[in-house]
Amino acid sequence: MSRRMMGKLKVALLVLVAWTVPAWAGDCPRPGTLGTSRILEVDAARYPRVGLKSFPQTLPLDDKEVVLTFDDGPAAPTPRILAALARECVLATFFQVGRNSQALPGMVRKAAALGHTLGHHSWSHPHLNALSFEAAKDNIDRGIAADEAALNGKATTIPGTPFFRFPYFESTPELLAMLQARGIVVFGADFWASDWLPMTPQDELKLVTGRLKAARKGIILFHDIRAQTAAMLPDFLKYMRVNGYRVVHVVPKPKSADKHANADDSPSHSDGSQ
Repeated sequence: MSRRMMGKLKVALLVLVAWTVPAWAGDCPRPGTLGTSRILEVDAARYPRVGLKSFPQTLPLDDKEVVLTFDDGPAAPTPRILAALARECVLATFFQVGRNSQALPGMVRKAAALGHTLGHHSWSHPHLNALSFEAAKDNIDRGIAADEAALNGKATTIPGTPFFRFPYFESTPELLAMLQARGIVVFGADFWASDWLPMTPQDELKLVTGRLKAARKGIILFHDIRAQTAAMLPDFLKYMRVNGYRVVHVVPKPKSADKHANADDSPSHSDGSQ
């Protein structure tokens, strides 16, 4: 192979690496993108449940800091959403439905390889508060097991990422207590795009940017099963970049670090019922 061909191959490999290596904070290979400003480790002991739409507390975000979350996938629009996030070097959290993870394990692994956080969203997206405690717990655990099997090839009810979001935000005090006892953080949201409603991408962009302007910061809920959201997302990320918003990526606090947590950091536990 000629030196010229070798040079072209090296350039191609560098470009491939730039697009596939997780876009961690401050490490984006493409200047002028939104990027991921910082990584926030979420301590389950201090923040057992977050999101002001459902609970008294939320994540400790500064002004104009945003956590992007997507529910209900993986699904057909997910690749477009992953591509939009990758172009801007942005990391997000995906709350996955177990039966969808089982159907599309390659998409689960791709999201993880890109550096996104993969949380859990039940097996079949039922109204968990309408089920018996045992039936609801089984649906939660079946979803976790399916997500873990898709990601790692081994089904387990011990989540690698102990983040969970209730379908429809419908919890019960008993289920909340069970998840807290297992060290699983329950995510609500601070505001959402209402993308479960039929609307154009332009209408969704107008709605969510208006809510972002009013809230100034917080956990945003989108759905990666919605084509309108996939179409809208590049313009939303551009809006955030132009207007000085910063993306915060959430990950679990390592268990080893929990052992050294200051007792004064322990929260006062409310039942958090909705």
